[in-house]
Amino acid sequence: MESESLATVAVDGAQIVCRAIGKGPPLLVLNGFAATGADWDPSFVDKLASSNQLNLLNNRGIGGSTDNGQPFGILKLADDAAHVIETLGLDRTSVLGWSMGGFIAQTLAVEHPDLVNKLILLSTDSGGTDADLASPAVWSQLIDISGTPREQARRLLFLLFPNDVAEFFYRDFGDIIAAARAQLSPNLLRRQAAAMDAWHSSSVAHRLRQIRGPVLIATGTEDIVVPPSNALKLMNAIPNA
Repeated sequence: MESESLATVAVDGAQIVCRAIGKGPPLLVLNGFAATGADWDPSFVDKLASSNQLNLLNNRGIGGSTDNGQPFGILKLADDAAHVIETLGLDRTSVLGWSMGGFIAQTLAVEHPDLVNKLILLSTDSGGTDADLASPAVWSQLIDISGTPREQARRLLFLLFPNDVAEFFYRDFGDIIAAARAQLSPNLLRRQAAAMDAWHSSSVAHRLRQIRGPVLIATGTEDIVVPPSNALKLMNAIPNA
């Protein structure tokens, strides 16, 4: 069992919770929409923690992190992450971002290049008008918070994964995901959704050529939330991807 520690870092209008696990070079992990560090597959976390000090950051307003209830954008979330890196002394950390966490990771690398060593971008897009978006039906399902927590968990899993995989995860982890959904603030989810909408009308994409470190991009070929065509666009936009 890897050793764990929990840190709370004060940032502008918020307290950010960050869980550290494992030993080795630092790797900051940034979550997708409505997700916390507890939502990663435990075997995925354990494997990464065997050779890295994982730092699982919970964005403001979720997973024990607090905020002031005000609207925020991806830039604010990236500045939060930068403050956590500096406060915890994670100099030149590698950064892994999934989906919305990938938006944050890209912005962090552009705005705070001295803090980032390498980037791992999972199922994400480059923002702006060039990004390929989910269909309106899929997007509405993603941000739908109606129904019981158990119903929300099932709907989310069958949106994120092929049916057979979703059924497996629902059987084994449905209760855990439902418990997490029950803790979510509808207001927080609306603000995260607004931040993602703003990302897709932002101008960050043209600045991605400023990213100089190595970048690994991975996507799911059957992803309907973040279409896999975005991976190729990211690869073409970032010099060392």
